[in-house]
Amino acid sequence: MSTATFTVTGMTCGHCVSSVQEEVSEVPGVRDVRVELASGLLTVSSDGDVDRDAVRAAVAEAGYSAVDGAKVTS
Repeated sequence: MSTATFTVTGMTCGHCVSSVQEEVSEVPGVRDVRVELASGLLTVSSDGDVDRDAVRAAVAEAGYSAVDGAKVTS
């Protein structure tokens, strides 16, 4: 399993967080999605390597933008 972090910009409320969580959770292989409104931090856990392009596309589909953070693997 691997974990990747992103910074999401443009979120202002709980609905924003829910939208991002919903879209990113639909990315194939994703097992866990955590979004923190205050920091804009998005943490994604996946069975294999996190498909960063797919995660950024899912965030864009929700109406926001994401930039890569540090990659953490476990």
